[in-house]
Amino acid sequence: MHIQIVGLAGLPEVRRGDDLAGLIRKAADGPLGETIVVVAQKVVSKSEGAVVDLNSIEPSSFAVEWGARWNRDARLIELILRQSRRIVRMERGLIIAETHHGFVTANAGVDQSNVESNVPGGNCATILPRDPDQSARRLREALACGAVIITDTFGRPWREGLVNVAIGVAGLEPLEDYRGRLDRSGRALQSTVIALADELAAAAGLVMRKQDGVPAALVTGFEWKLADGSAAPLIRAPEKDLFR
Repeated sequence: MHIQIVGLAGLPEVRRGDDLAGLIRKAADGPLGETIVVVAQKVVSKSEGAVVDLNSIEPSSFAVEWGARWNRDARLIELILRQSRRIVRMERGLIIAETHHGFVTANAGVDQSNVESNVPGGNCATILPRDPDQSARRLREALACGAVIITDTFGRPWREGLVNVAIGVAGLEPLEDYRGRLDRSGRALQSTVIALADELAAAAGLVMRKQDGVPAALVTGFEWKLADGSAAPLIRAPEKDLFR
C-alpha cells in the first residue's frame, strides 16, 4: 500500500458561517473522489460558531477561587466546567475532564490558540462541535469525498507529547478488528483491535502544523471499507475502563 498525505495550505481565517467545505474544495483544486479528508476541529468549530467570548461568562465562586489559586482566568475555568460532564482530575492548575461527548481530554477541549475575536476587546476560546460526527457527515456530503475525519490534539496517559485523534468520523469504520485472524505463525489473534481513525488522524497531523496554518489534509492511496462511520466506538465503555 502506498499512502500519500498532503496538507492543504492557503485556507483563509475561518469565521462563523463560512462555507468550510467550499474553502477546502478550492484549496484542493480538483475532485476528491475516494480521498480521505482530515480536518482540524478548530476550523470546524469556528465555521459552526462554537466560539465563546469569555467576557460573556459569569464565573462561579468555585471557578474564581480555583482560578485565583492557580493564576488562571476564572471565566476560562467556568467555561471548561460547563463543557464537562465529569471532572477526572483538577490539580496544579491542570484540568482533565470528560466532555459531554465522552472524550477525556485536557480542559474539556476548550482552546484559546489561533482564535481571533469578532468582538472588539473580546477574549475568545473555541469549544468542541456539538456533534462532531454530524459535522463530519455534512462535510463528506458537501465535499463528495470518500471519508472525513475531524481531529483534535489529545495528550496520552503515560506518554509525553500530543497527537491528533479522531473526534468525528464519516465514511469509514473507526476500528479495525483483527481478532480471529491468524498471525504469521498461524496463531489466532485474541485482542488486537486497531484504532484506524486515530492512526489516520495522527499521520495527517504530521502535515497539519498549527504554526503553519494548515487545518486540513488529503489522504490518498489508503485502502478501507466504506461505512457510515462514527467516532463513538473509539470511546472505551466505562465497564471496560480499568482506570475510571
